[in-house]
Amino acid sequence: MRTTLTEENYLKALFHLVDNEGKVTINELSKFLNVKMPSVNNMMKKFADKKWVVYETYKPLVVTESGKREAALVVRKHRLTEMFLVKKMNFGWENVHEIAEQLEHVHSQVFFDKMDEILDYPKFDPHGEPIPDKDGNIISQDLQKLSACKLGETVIFASVTLSDDGFLSYLNERKLLLNTKIKVIKIEDFDKSMTIEIGDKKEILSRKATEKILVKK
Repeated sequence: MRTTLTEENYLKALFHLVDNEGKVTINELSKFLNVKMPSVNNMMKKFADKKWVVYETYKPLVVTESGKREAALVVRKHRLTEMFLVKKMNFGWENVHEIAEQLEHVHSQVFFDKMDEILDYPKFDPHGEPIPDKDGNIISQDLQKLSACKLGETVIFASVTLSDDGFLSYLNERKLLLNTKIKVIKIEDFDKSMTIEIGDKKEILSRKATEKILVKK
């Protein structure tokens, strides 16, 4: 039986929220989706019937392997669509999220497999996030927030976390794009804002910005 649009939105939320032990709370889901707790409870009971989660009252949900796969497949559709829009239709990375939100609910697996083929099987989306394969497998990355970097450290900009269009435009204006080499040259004690060196220019980033930027060494 096909998943509904609402179920897919919940699955995607589980993908983003689940911890290393495969757990997530009803409260976390409620806040993330901006949905009332009783509605989340009802949906998770349905997910339990489908064997996607283990549901026990007053305990964190445990997402099953089946649930993780279903969630990853929704995310796959979203991230493939974003990549297609950027690579084949010349959209900016800041303009693709809302369109992908609509197209991710297309049910045809063949459609997305063909999209994957046309793109030559990309491993990452335009924002540096890994694209699950058609079996729901996903590449593990060893990334950290830019905010966690030390003074003098040089890193590579690898990904952005659940960022809105405004933040991506903010990065564009500063020519701060994926795979850019970043050197931390100053960290303010007061507000933890960071001065970084990108090539031959310097930029000052707020703590809010450095929390959203993921880097690798």
